[in-house]
Amino acid sequence: MLPVVIVGGLHADTRRATVARLLADVPGAVALHHDLTTAASGTVGRTVRDVTGLRSAGEAPLVNDCACCALREDLVPELRRLAGDGATRLAGDGATRLAVVELWDSVEPRPMAEVVVAGGLTLTGVVTAVDPALLLPCLGNGDDLAERGLAAAVNDRRTVADTFARQLEYAPVLAVVDSPEADDEDHELLRQLHPTARRVPVPSGASADPAADGAPESASSPARAPSAPAPLISADGRSPAAPSPLAAAALAGFDVEAAAAAQHPACALLPAEADAHGVGTLVWHRRRPFHPERLYRALEDLTCAAARSRGRFWLADRPDTLLHWDAAGGALCVEPAGPWLASLSDAAWDGVPPVRRAAAALDWHPEHGDRGQHLVFTSPGLDREGLTRLLESCLLTYAEYAAGRDAWKRLPPAFDPLLEV
Repeated sequence: MLPVVIVGGLHADTRRATVARLLADVPGAVALHHDLTTAASGTVGRTVRDVTGLRSAGEAPLVNDCACCALREDLVPELRRLAGDGATRLAGDGATRLAVVELWDSVEPRPMAEVVVAGGLTLTGVVTAVDPALLLPCLGNGDDLAERGLAAAVNDRRTVADTFARQLEYAPVLAVVDSPEADDEDHELLRQLHPTARRVPVPSGASADPAADGAPESASSPARAPSAPAPLISADGRSPAAPSPLAAAALAGFDVEAAAAAQHPACALLPAEADAHGVGTLVWHRRRPFHPERLYRALEDLTCAAARSRGRFWLADRPDTLLHWDAAGGALCVEPAGPWLASLSDAAWDGVPPVRRAAAALDWHPEHGDRGQHLVFTSPGLDREGLTRLLESCLLTYAEYAAGRDAWKRLPPAFDPLLEV
């Protein structure tokens, strides 16, 4: 099967440099790119290129006025065509040995990875390309994608910050450009936001020429002069003599089900406590539930306290509902993420994925089960003490806690409007 690697990210120059590096490092690699900037004309542009330049170009019609839907519909057939084309020419110099799917700026890798795997193709890696110097500006940008010309559909209500956060945190591999504007704080922020990621350096001069695939430049990402790095090939002129670090990481393998589980707030592997180069990560873990009204009043201050915060929590008036906390760019998303396992009957546990049961068992409380507050805040200049005091003030007092669950359920349901109840 033709291996498929997904490369995404809002940092367009860095994404192109990453794709160019893969095309140069892996003989027979081709890049498939769908350009969503043409959606206004009713189509999505499609190009296939290799290290020498453009191989083919075409377009796909919009699906339900949605450019991203058109991408989903067109992606697997095009990859299958490339796989079949490579198989028929396997013995020749034109054989296709790797398909690099270069996502458009605001397309998130998770849905595309799931589409590729559901289509029966072999996904070997997901890479997000990052310029560390742009990390904080992106995480602090609360603009809607539509305001920046980056919306993937008419009803796309995502922001720059939350889109970038999901791109960054889903990928197990980060291609990090060697940016002269990035300092130690930028690199430390990247490390703390995604400490488990494999970070692979990409030379800043290895950018691809966007004119080669007919793709117009994003207004926020001017092109740099193209530079084609020399392919790493063996004496027979076909196979890599030794995979580059980027190629090795991209071809290491990818488990789409494990990646989805790692994004679920109940079992996500959140960052640990850290403090270096002016960047801090606070991990706040408590058992008492939040007082809904006091927490609601504090939401704005808590959301603005860090560049990025995430985790899970519970409210006293909703003791059976696991709530997801997801904040970036000064905006907060709170949504139900299913029941706490402690609220389920024994029979219902049979339908719970093993990874979820294992995560709950590691943090089980004799009274509350898996219920608890687990919130993580990461930011330069983090005010740990002030943030901790604010969070503690939002918990039930010991007297309120001792009153019991019947009393808790009579507390003002302050979160009902936010949760659309």
